[in-house]
Amino acid sequence: MKHRLTALALALVMVLSLGCGSAFAADETAELTPMPAWSADVVADAYAMGLFGDEIYTVHSDTVTPEQLDVMVQVVSDKLALLGVETRPASDEALVIDSTRGGVVNAFYQAAAAYAFEGIDQAPEDYMVSLGVLRGDGTGLHLERECTTMEAAALAERLILALYDQQNAGSLGLLWEASNGEGSTLYLLGSIHTDRNNVYPFHKQLRDIITNAEQVTFELDFNDAGQIAEFAAMQTYTDGTTLADHISPELYQVVVDTAVSMGLSEDYIAQFKPWALASSFQSLALLDDETTGANAMAIDLYVNSKAVNAGIPIDAVETYAFQGGIFDTLSDEYQEAYLASGLLMCLDVDNMDESTREALTAVLGEEALEPATQEALDAEVALIGEWMDQWKARDCDGFALSYDKEAIINSGDELNSRLFTDRDPGMIQYAADYLSQDGQHTGLMVVGAGHMIGDTGIVQGLIDLGYDVHVVPVP
Repeated sequence: MKHRLTALALALVMVLSLGCGSAFAADETAELTPMPAWSADVVADAYAMGLFGDEIYTVHSDTVTPEQLDVMVQVVSDKLALLGVETRPASDEALVIDSTRGGVVNAFYQAAAAYAFEGIDQAPEDYMVSLGVLRGDGTGLHLERECTTMEAAALAERLILALYDQQNAGSLGLLWEASNGEGSTLYLLGSIHTDRNNVYPFHKQLRDIITNAEQVTFELDFNDAGQIAEFAAMQTYTDGTTLADHISPELYQVVVDTAVSMGLSEDYIAQFKPWALASSFQSLALLDDETTGANAMAIDLYVNSKAVNAGIPIDAVETYAFQGGIFDTLSDEYQEAYLASGLLMCLDVDNMDESTREALTAVLGEEALEPATQEALDAEVALIGEWMDQWKARDCDGFALSYDKEAIINSGDELNSRLFTDRDPGMIQYAADYLSQDGQHTGLMVVGAGHMIGDTGIVQGLIDLGYDVHVVPVP
């Protein structure tokens, strides 16, 4: 039992990036308005850091409200606090904070002035100009004009990035460089498909590699609406049956009760297959963490947004149908256990009623609710935090040791061979094909970090093919 729970927890960070095709995805019905062209290089980082949410697409040109400004100031304060810069006494000078551009500049400057950053003793507007945060339009800074929500977010985003860059800080990523010796380079970014451990912002080195790439390749094309619709269809029953026809009545009732507690109806939840619900429950459990960003933007989705906004072509190694098929063809028994395990990650074992306990143990075994098993599962989930810290520090060797890929492949678990043995060769071939094309090219390939490491991984596979591959030096 412990082994199966372990495999399922590990599988979550290897496939089906969070936020793509979840059974619990929000219904996006709001009418969107075009964003200002100048905001293209702001949106990804501002959203990832929680400076605004999805509402930005309808309010970006409105004057920033006091509530919105408070949220942004708090984000700035929280991000700067993580830098560990020496604090400084508060100034006796009262700054005017209001909805004008000058007032918003004062608000963000005040957050930065809590720390002894270089040049912080300048006047607020001078300091922000010196960092490249406050920019005019060629006719002036227009500090007296009302500040739009997007302008405020841009000021906050630029300030955070400027000060992180000043401190040589930010997440570095598990990053390798592969070259063919003839001028072509493919950067390999091993992703962990989640948002934890205050992963944003990225280090300037990594941001520059993203925006300077000629092409960015992911496991999936997150922008292909047709494929996403196909994947969504794969998650639901189309043969006239419902979830109740495929799992035990007792487990079905636990699923319904859990979903209803989340504000979802039985009719809605009953249309989904066990594997789709299991992935959604596990995703929710792993995002229940104070270090997760307000928008829970998975690493892959951030890089995709960054690249798309920069006008960089996107490609994919696999399709949604292929990844969905990994789960859709799992045995009925495995899918039921997968769902029960996902529920177990969301529920409080100590406060579980008897019917719920019986339903879960009927599928997973009596040992599933024993303290030793729960401690083992908690330890596996905690590993994700360890991996995220290794990701942020570019500790590729540490990650390879912590993520025991060989043990996963040799576990005999039904899902594991599909996650690696059936997928690594295609990823190696894609990378090799990119490096073997005519001319000089620089690309970026972003896939699950587990696919990068080990004897069967992309890094070793390219080395075996004669390419030069090494970890990108930390700046």
